[in-house]
Amino acid sequence: MSSSSGSYEKYITMAASVAATAMLVRSVASELVPYEVRDLLCAAARSLRARVSSRHTVVIDEAEGLSANQIYDAARTYLAARISTDMPRLRVSRVDEAQGITVGMEQGEEMVDVHDGVEYTWTLVSRDGSSPGGGAASGASSAAGAKGRGRLEIKSFEVSFHKKHKDKALESYLPYVVDTAKAMKDQHRNLKMHMIEYEAWTAVDLRHPSTFDTLAMNKKLKQSVMDDLERFVKRKDYYRRIGRAWKRGYLLYGPPGTGKSSLIAAMANYLKFDIYDLELTEVKCNSDLRRLLVGTSNRSILVVEDIDCSIDLIQREEGEKRARPSSAGEENDDKVTLSGLLNFVDGLWSTSGEERIIVFTTNYRERLDPALLRPGRMDMHIHMGYCTTESFRILARNYHSVENHAMYPEIEQLIEEVMVSPAEVAEVLMRNEDSDVVLQDLLEFLKAKRKGAGESMAANENGNE
Repeated sequence: MSSSSGSYEKYITMAASVAATAMLVRSVASELVPYEVRDLLCAAARSLRARVSSRHTVVIDEAEGLSANQIYDAARTYLAARISTDMPRLRVSRVDEAQGITVGMEQGEEMVDVHDGVEYTWTLVSRDGSSPGGGAASGASSAAGAKGRGRLEIKSFEVSFHKKHKDKALESYLPYVVDTAKAMKDQHRNLKMHMIEYEAWTAVDLRHPSTFDTLAMNKKLKQSVMDDLERFVKRKDYYRRIGRAWKRGYLLYGPPGTGKSSLIAAMANYLKFDIYDLELTEVKCNSDLRRLLVGTSNRSILVVEDIDCSIDLIQREEGEKRARPSSAGEENDDKVTLSGLLNFVDGLWSTSGEERIIVFTTNYRERLDPALLRPGRMDMHIHMGYCTTESFRILARNYHSVENHAMYPEIEQLIEEVMVSPAEVAEVLMRNEDSDVVLQDLLEFLKAKRKGAGESMAANENGNE
């Protein structure tokens, strides 16, 4: 027994001695061997390991030179949705109060992802890039990582897998990670409302709550708009094949308060598109208009509200030949003209971006120049009318969670008799939180409106006599 104990202690002593010697050699090598030689030795060691190992590793650095590595950013987004909270160490963050806590990998942790029957092991690593041999130390992200720490830090994701799956990893798996991350960002990103300020776009968060579920609109018309939007965003290859710009135009027309702005917000929320609110009265000339519209992003909605009265567009005289708009800036460049506007709707300038929607709104469609209305410019005309019984029920459900009520038949009869906008009905429904009280208020409001309409009609008849 004592002999076994002595042998065990002997082995422990030998192991400790070997470890101490290794540490001493490593320390001496670090001091005496130039970093160039060390890097060559490390590279040779990695190459030897790669030859004898059955594993293959892809390194995805955070930065590529001075530019951020889009694949690194995509991998971080992709892994955040799949990370296991059972990991010993997690990194959490939040950059926007409107969003929840984001969970990510901590340095040195590993996680396994399985795709198409292949197992991929992800690791987040960080290395010192301050030495000339430390890699892309000049990268933008590396410089940012060095701030306040006195050294350059290069972060990377390493994804390893069996080397027989290398082609599948590069040609299938990594593109899948990028595409999935893009879809996730599109789904959860903050939408922006862009407005003109000091002759340039300025952005604020778009937090309009309108959706197609809450929109007080005819069900069939609502569905037709949703179907049209879905068809549009899926037809990139189709538009390219037929040689047309990937854009779609909508004209929303109808009386004030009928939900035109709410429909635009619902479209933006549905597609996850930013909105660019083009206030033409803030634009001095066609050249400024060109500059602003070229500055809009893809996957966006350009909105020109009240197109009939927002600016005195130079109209073409009746009977004048309706030719194609002239090349941008050839005529009347000192003011915003109808031809200048049309050139951005379907002229050469309309091809400066992709997956864009243009929306014009007006209270009076008959006042618009017919050139604005033809297909290819305004592809879909949507009439936003007065409140219907269907719209009323949607509003009542939105504001008071009421599906049915004893006063509904009388209210709906009055809605069919008088012209009342959804905005007017919504304003009454907001006056009180008690559904019985507020529905009674709405009933009295509609009766008063019917009486006022009758008196106005009688006065007009007497005046005509």
